[in-house]
Amino acid sequence: MKTDVLVIGGGPSGLMAAIAAAETGAKVTLVDKGNKLGRKLAISGGGRCNVTNRLPIEEIVKHIPGNGRFLYSAFSIFNNEDIISFFENLGVPLKEEDHGRMFPVSNNAQSVVNALLNRLKELHVTIKPNCPVEELHYEDGRVKKVILKTGETIEAKAVVIAVGGKSVPHTGSTGDGYPWAKKAGHTITDLYPTEVPLTSDETFIQERILQGLSLQDISLSVLNHKGKSIITHRMDMIFTHFGISGPAVLRCSQFVVKELKKGISKRVTMKIDALPDQNEDMLFQQMLKKVKEEPKKAAKNALKGFVPERLLLFLMEKAGIEENRSMNSIAKEKFRTLAHFIKDFRFSVNGSLPIEKAFVTGGGVSIKEIEPKTMASKKMSGLYFSGEILDIHGYTGGFNITSALVTGRLAGMNAGQFAIQS
Repeated sequence: MKTDVLVIGGGPSGLMAAIAAAETGAKVTLVDKGNKLGRKLAISGGGRCNVTNRLPIEEIVKHIPGNGRFLYSAFSIFNNEDIISFFENLGVPLKEEDHGRMFPVSNNAQSVVNALLNRLKELHVTIKPNCPVEELHYEDGRVKKVILKTGETIEAKAVVIAVGGKSVPHTGSTGDGYPWAKKAGHTITDLYPTEVPLTSDETFIQERILQGLSLQDISLSVLNHKGKSIITHRMDMIFTHFGISGPAVLRCSQFVVKELKKGISKRVTMKIDALPDQNEDMLFQQMLKKVKEEPKKAAKNALKGFVPERLLLFLMEKAGIEENRSMNSIAKEKFRTLAHFIKDFRFSVNGSLPIEKAFVTGGGVSIKEIEPKTMASKKMSGLYFSGEILDIHGYTGGFNITSALVTGRLAGMNAGQFAIQS
């Protein structure tokens, strides 16, 4: 079989690449090893599909801590506002929610997938599901053909590799593309989990004392071995039976993983500030006020409301305050210690769940070897990369999908133009 452009991978990036390539007038074939295209899209945003984020480009780049700056050139050609227009032109109106997140008005991820599939149909893209790729063949410094595991050969003038990373493997992302990239001469940077829950062997975690406790709007920090804050995120979190999870934890996770990779220590210290809008002395003074107002009241009742009850009782014990002691029988210094723990509770984490359990893969095809305006390989003519296989990763909240759609758009468009001119 012969085609102008072969796109490998039916996730957000591959679907966008196939559409963009076909819009140039090229003959396009899309192969995917699964039986269903857009599986990752269908489960994203809790099944509602967070298609992009409306924050300014500068902010979007900040929210893609893994090489987000590489995307500046791409954003000058196709950006988040273009993604919004693209979907609205396909008949999928979008709405803006908190922190700039954009969702389909229908609240249904499948409506996004269907719109993309309908567009592929309109453009007469040949779709081949259940077609895992065995290998790519290169000849004289350019892409020549792709051999499927069925034994079928597809000759192509240009190939877009959009097979994702290694996270969320049940959607088909199992790291298949890295060997094909290596064979073309590309460097694969260290792969590691990001946007992933963290593990801890602290006694209170192992004994499940706080398991299931959610904390809202706290500040969570990752500290380096000198005790200096590397990153702080103010969001929600939850204690689990193995460690910690929730939005603040997911955002901090890559910094923990990177710190552990340095090998200085087997543990990384994290710090929770349960009341980021108050300072320690204010809290201490509020506690002393409670002593005056309710001297005979049991501490656990008088101090109720400062932080969630389970956390309060846990921190009171750490501060040496007996929960049933009357307020006026507790030494002032113990209240000062409790105020400190509420503002600065430290504990260690020793790792993360594996990359397969992560939402996003860190590392991938080195961006130094990719043309930033076209997503073309600098190593092999006619080869393009897009999406999570690249060494680009962001926070959850529409940032990874923005990167996938933008790089997919550029890879497909330029692959199409290259194939037509070849």
